[in-house]
Amino acid sequence: MTSRVNTADYIWMGGEIIPWGQATVHVNLLGHSTVSAVYEGIKAYWNADKQQLFAFRLDEHVRRFMDSVKMVRLNCKYTPEDLRAAMLSLVRANKFREDCYVSPLIYETGIIRSYAHPNLSRPTEVVIDTWSFASQMTTERAINCCISSWTRISDNSSPNRIKCVSNYHNGRLASLEALINGYDLPIILNDRGKVSEGPGACIFIVRGGKAITPSVTSDILESITRESILQICREVLQIPTEERDVDRTELYVADEMFFCGTWWEVTPVASVDRLPVGNGSMGPITRAIGRAYHDIVRGIDTRYEDWRTPVW
Repeated sequence: MTSRVNTADYIWMGGEIIPWGQATVHVNLLGHSTVSAVYEGIKAYWNADKQQLFAFRLDEHVRRFMDSVKMVRLNCKYTPEDLRAAMLSLVRANKFREDCYVSPLIYETGIIRSYAHPNLSRPTEVVIDTWSFASQMTTERAINCCISSWTRISDNSSPNRIKCVSNYHNGRLASLEALINGYDLPIILNDRGKVSEGPGACIFIVRGGKAITPSVTSDILESITRESILQICREVLQIPTEERDVDRTELYVADEMFFCGTWWEVTPVASVDRLPVGNGSMGPITRAIGRAYHDIVRGIDTRYEDWRTPVW
């Protein structure tokens, strides 16, 4: 999946909207200061007919951000209401009339010489950035994947339900391995040998007309997109769903497969370890899920109104 990543005119930092180029920190704030950093990813979708931009499940994303802040034991001087208002104000300031990505990040301030000596009272700061992206949800495409040799970090080592920047090095290593070996994206198994997720994306397989996804105890991020798709399958498309352990070999015999997440949206998988998934292209159930998700996030389908926050 490709995405047009660029800079906006403004960024939110230190409690105010400032020009993007002025959002700077000292070089010594890099390194150990980012070990505990937590971030979130939210997308806002443009509806050209309604001339409206909808932030998708903004409140749920803010809640997950604050849950991560709590578990990492960071101090945050902003309330959820502060951050929600800041994100909407920033998108308005940047005058987006297209799909955009919104990403708040909290990090510890001050010079930290060693992450091994944390300070529970250390102050923090929040930065919120935005940029345009190009959705591919209505296009016919599929990616080729492999099973990674890297093992997914576990809840008792570095909990995946925390959206901590450090956790994403695990997926980065797996992604580099996949690219070097000629694949688009890896699939990572947990320490029990069961399917966990991709780097920044949850996994669904389709077998016998049922949409199956690893459970939230499979060392996955508690994905808001995954939760939304499960609900859409059950209530809109009448597709049976199942949340359970998934074996590696189930991927090889699946009828269809796709990744999902805020960044990846609904991305079909064509093959795993060079074995075709189904007929090696986007399947009909994946297509239906992708279309339903697309229409809901844009407000074309007016159901789930509480999932969409109007920006303008």
